[in-house]
Amino acid sequence: MIRNVLSIAGSDPSGGAGIQADLKAFSARGVYGMAVLTALTAQNTQGVSGVHLVPPQFVADQINAVFADVRVDAVKIGMIANAGIADAVAGALTDHRDIPIVIDPVMIAKGGAALLAPEAVDVLTRRLLPLATLLTPNLPEAAALLHQPVATNRAEMAEQAERLLALGPAAVLVKGGHLDSDESPDVLATAAGLHWFEARRVPTKNTHGTGCTLSSALAAELAKGASAREAVAIAKDYLAGAVAASGRLTVGSGHGPVQHFHALWKDSE
Repeated sequence: MIRNVLSIAGSDPSGGAGIQADLKAFSARGVYGMAVLTALTAQNTQGVSGVHLVPPQFVADQINAVFADVRVDAVKIGMIANAGIADAVAGALTDHRDIPIVIDPVMIAKGGAALLAPEAVDVLTRRLLPLATLLTPNLPEAAALLHQPVATNRAEMAEQAERLLALGPAAVLVKGGHLDSDESPDVLATAAGLHWFEARRVPTKNTHGTGCTLSSALAAELAKGASAREAVAIAKDYLAGAVAASGRLTVGSGHGPVQHFHALWKDSE
């Protein structure tokens, strides 16, 4: 049976991040993708220049319309932008705790633009995190959620992963891509303890949408029945291939997108 996975996130018109990346990752991982828009952005590979938010009630209306008609096997939540949207998403999903929910707390764009209002952090922490099967913050996002300095080493990463786990998610994956080293380790915290996933840093600037892509691949694997640890291993391997093949694309002049379909598309002249 082909699984159905819903993304609740913002739009990236350049196609590398947000809803567009989510739908590509869902397709690449063999699940049927659906999308609820929380925001329109004006952005490209060089950064975000504008954000237009969807009214919270209409975000909830979209979610309810999908659930009223379609079997949803997993949900991925990306950009929620403000407290009103966070509250609406939490309210719409409260009755659907029986399916995996992956939360990628999109807070700051690579170019530095704020994508989550400060007052929304409390609603996200209080209402959405307890619904999460898996939370996937990078180091700045983990620090912002905890109101702590950004982790600079493995010990601090592990401590913050455990602190985030105490806020209610079933599992937390703290991503170490922002560490100042040749390594890019991630740490998964669950009730069973910590597990490290090791990776070498790939020398490329084509990292636009990597967080969106990873969280969507995770949701796809959880929808198929994988455990959190199995899903992380599969999704990280998929993302590594997508980043490694990103040079086959010629999209923009800034942080280019990853090649979501690296295993499916043949190179053409």
